[in-house]
Amino acid sequence: MIIEPKIRGFVCLTAHPDGCAANVQEQIEHVKSKGRIENGPKNVLVIGASAGYGLASRITAAFGSGAATLGLFFEKAPSERRPGTAGWYNSVAFEKAAKAEGLFAKSINGDAFSDEIKAEAIKVLKEEMGPVDLVVYSLAAPRRTHPKTGEVFKSTLKPIGQTYDGITLDTDKEIVKDIHLEPATEEDIRGTVAVMGGEDWQMWMDELDAAGVLAENCQTVAFTYIGTRLTWPIYWEGTIGKAKEDLDRVAVELNKKLASKNGKAYVAVMKGLVTQASSAIPVVPLYISLLYKIMKAKGNHEGCIEQAQRMFATRLYSGEEMPLDESNRIRMDDWEMADDIQQEIERLWPTITTANLHTITDFAGYQSEFLRLFGFGLDGVDYAAETDHMVGFDD
Repeated sequence: MIIEPKIRGFVCLTAHPDGCAANVQEQIEHVKSKGRIENGPKNVLVIGASAGYGLASRITAAFGSGAATLGLFFEKAPSERRPGTAGWYNSVAFEKAAKAEGLFAKSINGDAFSDEIKAEAIKVLKEEMGPVDLVVYSLAAPRRTHPKTGEVFKSTLKPIGQTYDGITLDTDKEIVKDIHLEPATEEDIRGTVAVMGGEDWQMWMDELDAAGVLAENCQTVAFTYIGTRLTWPIYWEGTIGKAKEDLDRVAVELNKKLASKNGKAYVAVMKGLVTQASSAIPVVPLYISLLYKIMKAKGNHEGCIEQAQRMFATRLYSGEEMPLDESNRIRMDDWEMADDIQQEIERLWPTITTANLHTITDFAGYQSEFLRLFGFGLDGVDYAAETDHMVGFDD
């Protein structure tokens, strides 16, 4: 079929298999261009491996360190009438590329919050891979069914304690407009922490430890975002922020647990980027569009793969003492949060209007990155041609 982008709000309803494969290959080539990461991981489990920082971490582990990888995700396979999701095509492309270079790569498609998927992953580790020395936790989901109680939790994007009034970007209409958000209820907060907090990360590590599949010196990392005070009211000081604080709590507990194995648990603060998750957060797409403009001009803009490769090479596996902030987090947002960058953002933010959106910000770059998430706009792909959308994993 011929596949074109069909965008509804902050979601693209279609994905292009050839474009997704090209996107994955570009990331692989970036990692290779940086050279081998010495003393990198050997056996890696990536929970949430099909897009964004999870996919970038899997690519970096495999093609930067020659690691065997097990990737978990929840994606839709293609049907005769519809293409699969971008995450499906990304993962198929990754496996194909990894196996072509003799690397072990296996994927499990299912609900990573469930006990069943945890058991299936442990089975693969025991029978096919061996203990893991790196666990990357990169789940982003709108809801979670608790595996023990069956309760269904939903995450929300709301301020806490007060209403929020500011500006945001309607990415469909390309309009800068006012936004008003009502404060979260206690139920909103509880649900968001249950979905996006650290409980499932801890459950995973507990299960892996009990099964004997955590290697000596094992490291685990979960991703977070703090951002600037422009976004704090609806992010770091909002419901999502409470969930991210819970990640910090769990990191402390996991470090105690892993001490017997000389292991470590980290929360890594990443740069603000165009991802399927960030596109859904009010204000953030406008902030990212401005951030891209400034950082590209400074020459230090990074995408997911640049961030992941730099984290592996200069933090997790540098062989040197790791620089951490006062909360023991890895700060990969260091370039974003530099004073000169943030001062320029604060200077320009009040001046943004619909009329000057395309001159003050890099909204065109934002749009391009958004489409690339779904395999559109990649060089060398003939989007006018028929493509085989029924792409699947080799058995």
